[in-house]
Amino acid sequence: MANEDQSLWITFNGEIFNYVELRNELIKKGYRFRTQSDTEVILHLYEEKGDACVRDLNGQWAFAIWDPKRERLFLSRDRLGVRPLFYARMKEGFGFASEIKSLLAIPSLPREIDPLALDQIFTFWVTIPPTTMFAGISELPPGHCLTLQEGKIDITPYWTLDYDGDARIKGEKEAREELLALLIDAIRLRLRSDVPVGAYLSGGLDSTVIAALIKKLGVTHLKTFSVAFEDKAFDESPFQEEASRFLGTDHQTIVCRPSDIGRVFPEVIWHTETPIVRAAPAPLFLLSKLVREQGYKVVLTGEGSDEVLGGYDIFKEAKIRRFWAKQPQSKFRPLLLRRLYPYMKNLQAQSDAYLRAFFHVRKEEINSPFFSHLPRWEMTSKLKLFFSREMKERIGSPEPLRQLEKRLPCGYGQWEPFAQSQYLETAYLLPGYILSSQGDRMAMAHSVEGRFPFLDYRVVQFAARLPSRLKMRVLNEKYLLKQAAVSLIPDTIRKRHKQPYRAPDSQSFLVPGRPQVMVDYAEEALSPQAIREAGLFDPDRVGKLVEKVRAGQAIGVKDNMAFVGILSAQLVVDRFIKHFPREYTR
Repeated sequence: MANEDQSLWITFNGEIFNYVELRNELIKKGYRFRTQSDTEVILHLYEEKGDACVRDLNGQWAFAIWDPKRERLFLSRDRLGVRPLFYARMKEGFGFASEIKSLLAIPSLPREIDPLALDQIFTFWVTIPPTTMFAGISELPPGHCLTLQEGKIDITPYWTLDYDGDARIKGEKEAREELLALLIDAIRLRLRSDVPVGAYLSGGLDSTVIAALIKKLGVTHLKTFSVAFEDKAFDESPFQEEASRFLGTDHQTIVCRPSDIGRVFPEVIWHTETPIVRAAPAPLFLLSKLVREQGYKVVLTGEGSDEVLGGYDIFKEAKIRRFWAKQPQSKFRPLLLRRLYPYMKNLQAQSDAYLRAFFHVRKEEINSPFFSHLPRWEMTSKLKLFFSREMKERIGSPEPLRQLEKRLPCGYGQWEPFAQSQYLETAYLLPGYILSSQGDRMAMAHSVEGRFPFLDYRVVQFAARLPSRLKMRVLNEKYLLKQAAVSLIPDTIRKRHKQPYRAPDSQSFLVPGRPQVMVDYAEEALSPQAIREAGLFDPDRVGKLVEKVRAGQAIGVKDNMAFVGILSAQLVVDRFIKHFPREYTR
């Protein structure tokens, strides 16, 4: 779209939720509009405020504005990284896109794996922007803008997470009322749509609160959607049904079997455009398909609440580890860790000495800037044992934690430990995995748009100022949200123990009724020949892992992560390097 005199052009992916208010302000200043779209609002706001226009936007976006007179390109990505934005510089010019596929279609851009990206994924689960899985292709970080003029690229942040605290938060009642008011307004803005809006209903606190507030805003007929699992270890359908009955929603469920995950996994990787270490995105791919088949294109979801309001087990875990580290020889304190992870059977059988080493319960590591995440990242890093000798040589000694430490914001060292944990989750895992591989990519695979009220930047900024005691009271996660939800949702859901979203992993790739037989594409991708040709992994080590999966012995987290990570990386090589579709490159 261009403005009236075609002095500015924009290409835009996303939604600006407060465009109505911005449009009215711009009209008062004399701007004239030809459309009712949020796209035109961005254009005129840029005319009015230049690069600073992004500070006024409340939404999720990736956009580019071209100024032909100045020969200046301006790119922007939303604050939390809901919408992806990639770019590449080549001899003949500069390319940018919302999907890596578009850039890989440029003939002069080599389709090659970046070994440092694989090293990061097998440490953090995600790549750290600007790194992507593909050499020569970069990712614009969330909350950043890029300008290109006279051949020079400048990348600057316009918004950052800040956990310095705020004395204005006087007490629990005031904080509870402000949180509810902000959430209600965030939902009100996100209900603006030309098409019907539905909601995901997982059976947990977050999505149930969102659905309840949608009803509170006067939506009489609300369509809700959820995924249930054939395996009861992963299933939350009784809570989903209870929430739907309580709120009076029109509820639709898809039941996911392990074989369903195996069936769609290649499509999932085509959309993630990166290896993943968990199969959990696949059920959400199937869920968005159900949403689209029901005629819906927009859903509100509860993503972001755990990061923003302190809901993840990793926050509890870090608190327990610090508590245990004060008395390392205690026989009672490690029991808290066993209670935290009842579904991790291997963990229950381990000795206290093993747990002390595994969870880094050592005084010398308490002051590490990454203390909360050290066990997770160390366990993921063990997957690098599967790297081929060639891959190890190409990676060299990058020390990913040291690289990440250089990117930490000023003041990080002065934040309380709980805030540091939140930052690592919100700044990296949230945009790189939760909102991408599990979120936007799986929804948009079926042209469904996810909207996230908990990630309204006003909610995020408010929550960042809250004292940690209002987020986690002892080991009671999301304490403030639970207090705000009294009478809004069923008490059984409000008080239930948090169940992390998980899905079957390696067992999903075995053919039902045919023990020890893998689905065809996995058999082919993990064959010794395919492993050698790709050059990423050691064929002998992978072969032993495959046999372990066939025998049903891959029951530990590490084995399952390794299997899914290796298989997905092999599929990335096959789909994006070896057999990239010809229609993309014509």
